[in-house]
Amino acid sequence: MLRIPVLVRGINNLSDARYCAGMGADGLIFTLDPTLPNAVTPTLMSELAGWVAGVKLLGEFDAQPVSEINRLVEECGLQEVLLHQLPATPLSVASLLTVNLADSLSSAQREEMAQQYSTIFPAGVGMVVALDSPELDLTTQQQLAEAAARFPLWLSGAITPDNVLSLLDTVQPAGFILSGGDEIKPGLRDFTELEAVFEALEE
Repeated sequence: MLRIPVLVRGINNLSDARYCAGMGADGLIFTLDPTLPNAVTPTLMSELAGWVAGVKLLGEFDAQPVSEINRLVEECGLQEVLLHQLPATPLSVASLLTVNLADSLSSAQREEMAQQYSTIFPAGVGMVVALDSPELDLTTQQQLAEAAARFPLWLSGAITPDNVLSLLDTVQPAGFILSGGDEIKPGLRDFTELEAVFEALEE
């Protein structure tokens, strides 16, 4: 069991899907927007998802119309979605929205988001902040911790075996979003760094 929820994005092969589910990930994120790098088809996603159990299935989207997102939510059985842009109309499924670091730290922005997002995301929303560097200065850590105390804040990006426990203790995020990878060849994948992060988070 992990000390905090973990999602893994960029799932595009069976090795990743089965490994991450077996290591205790709460959810697998499939890039279903064809405009994003390394997108997978709904057919491939369904095939991979059929080999795992006990994990949430999420789709990742950028500029797709809400109607298309809703269609894929239904077709692929998605429980949540990860969005790169604020949708124009409400989404009925729980969502994670990527925001830049500066926006996540702004008090005024947080209050504005809380009011605006309650109607856009009636099923609930969390914010995802991507870290550009594995090292954060003390001020940024404190500001992220304050933001995490106000709304569900997920951290992605430069999450490493060396910083994951420090981020967990100082920021206390809602969870971490790790990145999957490509197979070296079918059935062969190097999980060294991903394994080290999972092991650091084991209770």
